[in-house]
Amino acid sequence: MAPDQRGSSQTWLNVALAQKLAFSASSAVVAETSTYPIDIVKTRLQLQGEVGSLKGGANARGAFGTAAGILRDEGLQGLYRGLSPAVGRHIFYSSIRIGAYENLRGFFIEPGQDASSVGVGTKMLLGATAGVIGQVVASPMDLVKVRMQADGRRVILGEPPRYRGLTHALTTIVRKDGVSGLWRGVGPNAQRAALVNCGELAAYDQAKTLALGYGLKDGLAAHTAASVLSGLSATLFSCPADVVKTRMMNQERQGTVNLYRNSLDCLVKTVKNEGLLALWKGFFPTWARLGPWQFVFWVSYEQLRKAAGLSTF
Repeated sequence: MAPDQRGSSQTWLNVALAQKLAFSASSAVVAETSTYPIDIVKTRLQLQGEVGSLKGGANARGAFGTAAGILRDEGLQGLYRGLSPAVGRHIFYSSIRIGAYENLRGFFIEPGQDASSVGVGTKMLLGATAGVIGQVVASPMDLVKVRMQADGRRVILGEPPRYRGLTHALTTIVRKDGVSGLWRGVGPNAQRAALVNCGELAAYDQAKTLALGYGLKDGLAAHTAASVLSGLSATLFSCPADVVKTRMMNQERQGTVNLYRNSLDCLVKTVKNEGLLALWKGFFPTWARLGPWQFVFWVSYEQLRKAAGLSTF
């Protein structure tokens, strides 16, 4: 290939990569914003019954009771508490994980083949790897989101929230725990991300491959079916790790002692005090959110790629 041709090809690849990153970030922001109230409910449910948790009205409610309680006690804004760090997180997290997965998958596609030639086991491993990479980068934003979501329970008891906003939360955490405090819970966070993306990306990729194999066109119907299956798969895989992650990130150091020493300690204490099914607390709102989230994200992302003249995922 001539030098000018190589340069032109490289430029096109760079533009295509930039478009994919921008499309994945913008699609994730739309999906996150539209389903965020369900995430608030899920987080509050996961904190119910926690050892050392605040006593009061947020406990012993189901998903609908929790949502109604938030509206009654905190107003509509309570359902969007922590939205800014959640959106900021997905700008980094989703663009990195989607880009990493697709690029890693490319190494396993044989010449003359397409993505359907990659085995499901390989896709699961690639999904887990991509999830860990994206989550480690975005973990500080996830920490702030969980803390701000949990602050609503303080409002119920008439106590001031710990943080006034995103900037105040970041500076407060750094001042109290140091820069490393922004990565509190990064271990269980990364574990959850690995499981989520093992279930989500691999399931979407494989389900779409199967849908096309059964004669569906690479369009809305195939994308919808694949997104629904990926949402269910991601929820089943990730809910226990999500509960542990939420509790690890919400805890604050009390002197020199933490409620949980590590993610395993949190897992053991949760099962010991609340039973095995406590690891699936918030399953319904998690699934109820992941289903619509997956649909909005994947359909938006695939359509944006199509409109830009790029191949589908």
